[in-house]
Amino acid sequence: MPILLVAIGGALGAVARFLVATLFAQKLGHTWPWGTLFVNVSGCVLIALFLGAGSGRIADSSLRYLLPVGFVGAYTTFSTFEFEVWSLVETGRPAGALAYVVASNVLGFGAVLLGVSLAKR
Repeated sequence: MPILLVAIGGALGAVARFLVATLFAQKLGHTWPWGTLFVNVSGCVLIALFLGAGSGRIADSSLRYLLPVGFVGAYTTFSTFEFEVWSLVETGRPAGALAYVVASNVLGFGAVLLGVSLAKR
């Protein structure tokens, strides 16, 4: 059952991401990634609501699979990253949080460069 809930939430999250990004592109153009920025920031709000303040309400229910894992996971993975940074800070590991931010951005950008390089071959 958890896999089905993740799949349903993921399908809805992916469609929501597409619709939001399309709407922003239609309204503001394609010169800057406004839609992606909105998706990432709104995803952070959603995951904080579901796993932060609302965690006691959904932690042990099927809603955890449907909403933060499925929907928000497909809507944006940036929200998961930000929540994990917050969790490290919240549990008294700010140096670990900083290392995670730096490593994710440096390694992630390096991976993009590698992927582009490999694709051009």
